[in-house]
Amino acid sequence: MESSYTTGNWNEKKNKLKEKFGYLFDNDLLFDEGKKEEMLLKLQLKLGKTREELIRIIETL
Repeated sequence: MESSYTTGNWNEKKNKLKEKFGYLFDNDLLFDEGKKEEMLLKLQLKLGKTREELIRIIETL
């Protein structure tokens, strides 16, 4: 997530995250410009992952 994702690319990753973690919803994965950190924090809390773990998961999708 350190690099900027296009909306299309994020939509693909978002769908893969929802497949991997069935308890994630669209609201959990809203990627608004300038709110990346807020989204990452919400995902960290919901998934119980560190920021680094979460970024690694997203980048490998």
